Amino acid sequence: MHKIHIAAFVAFAAFAVGASAAERPGHAAIASAHTLATQAGFEVLAEGGNAFDAAIAVASTLSVVESQKSGIGGGGFFLLHRASDGKNVMLDARETAPAAVKESQYLKSDGTPNRDAALYGPLAAGIPGEPAALVWLAAHYGKLPLSKSLAPAIRIARTGFKPDKSFLEAIADHRAQISRYPGTKALLMPGGEVPKVGWTFRNPDLAKTLERIAADGNDGFYKGKTAQLMLASVKATGGDWTAADLANYKVVEREPLRFDYRNWKIVTAAPPSSGGVAMEEMFNVLSGYDLDKLDRPHRLHYIIEAMRRAFRDHNEYLGDPDFVKMPLGTLLSPQYAAGLRAGILPDKATPSAMLPSAVAHDPGMHTTHFSIIDADGNMVATTQTVNTHFGSCLVPPGTGVFLNNEMDDFALVPGAPNAYGLLGNKANAPAPGKRMLSSMTPTFVFGPERVGVIGSPGGSTIITQVFEGIMAFMHGDSAAQIVATPRYHHQYLPDVVYVEPEAFDAATQKALTGMGYDIKPRGHWGFMNVVTWNLKTNTLDAASDPRHVSGLGEVK
Repeated sequence: MHKIHIAAFVAFAAFAVGASAAERPGHAAIASAHTLATQAGFEVLAEGGNAFDAAIAVASTLSVVESQKSGIGGGGFFLLHRASDGKNVMLDARETAPAAVKESQYLKSDGTPNRDAALYGPLAAGIPGEPAALVWLAAHYGKLPLSKSLAPAIRIARTGFKPDKSFLEAIADHRAQISRYPGTKALLMPGGEVPKVGWTFRNPDLAKTLERIAADGNDGFYKGKTAQLMLASVKATGGDWTAADLANYKVVEREPLRFDYRNWKIVTAAPPSSGGVAMEEMFNVLSGYDLDKLDRPHRLHYIIEAMRRAFRDHNEYLGDPDFVKMPLGTLLSPQYAAGLRAGILPDKATPSAMLPSAVAHDPGMHTTHFSIIDADGNMVATTQTVNTHFGSCLVPPGTGVFLNNEMDDFALVPGAPNAYGLLGNKANAPAPGKRMLSSMTPTFVFGPERVGVIGSPGGSTIITQVFEGIMAFMHGDSAAQIVATPRYHHQYLPDVVYVEPEAFDAATQKALTGMGYDIKPRGHWGFMNVVTWNLKTNTLDAASDPRHVSGLGEVK
């Protein structure tokens, strides 16, 4: 068996009679951001569930144990592959704007942006999408009743767990905002203080909320008691959600983006994710170069220039496909890629100021991702979020639900930056029922001999992380090597190449600097989780990012 890292586990089971190794792996692999979430997925598989049931278990358990990053008060994208018929589909569970949204809510009396309103409290929260996705998964793709798939999360929410250092640090960093809201303060700061290491965090109200979803599906969250509690809290704290906003939320099945690069087929997130479009554009540009024949500085030069151009277009054109007409036919065409290549000089960086202007955002480091392959070859890649740590920091009393602050991912005020420095345009302006643009990029990679399931959190760096992970996978790297590889990132503006420690050796950095690149160390980013399937040996490999080790050391 391959080496297994952190919260990534591989469990073996017998082959079904008549199934060949080429058709199904016969064992399962899960890589997630928390040991308890990965164990929850395997618990549900042991109950007879498939990858889609396991995804419900992992996602809902992360809502309990990683509530600073994701949960049922937020949303995400679920990329699914069904082995029985080869179907690939993306469940769009992105949050939506309430009907009453208007720009003036996010302005101070002097007309300047009110960043506090955009980030904290009820005006920051979009209508959550994740509960609808879990219900949809169970009804259309899973084998088990929702009650079984949600059981691990319900149990852990009720009995509790011991949060790791990063969870406690997130509380400390947001103690002022948490203290504003009684429901949140009671959960996260018992006695009014930030808890110490060793504290057991229990969320019995979240257990009850999950039980209502298990019993009544969408109505258990978007109607009835949970909805009433959320609406009352949002109204009492100055928000304007309505019962219709909740009742009208729908998860959307979208066709994922599909494209080829060399002998590989890539299936990835479609808008309102910006990641798949940007990534396809990068691969299209690079298809015109024989990267293997270049030295490392020149190979990186062309990759960085592809990133620069893709992010320019990402920032300019993309939004919710139900509201915005995007020129995807042009952006993803070979002719357009050839035109972009024509502007790349062989030995010199292209200053972003020389490209047509577009606004851009700075990397953020929140969100979570998990990857699953089950014994039958069903696959799930899910990236989910509440946006920044603990989202809006508003927990409606009685629900245990951390409401997101995804409204800040809209261009709420033209020309004013969001939490990641994003200066938006009309394509991503808020409107009633509209979904905000996202960088989340869950992805499948299909090759002649290997299959990969990949994704990561990290704001705008998600796109380049997944891109670099795919490149490493195509190179033949193991799951552990993929998640551990030092990362680099360029996003058009600021005109800087961010690098993790040891990403570039001294000679490479000197060469790139000589070409005109501004290279800046940034520490570490991301929390990648990868599962791979070797079709020749019929073995699975799973790994979780070694950059995050607290509480994730269990091996199974």
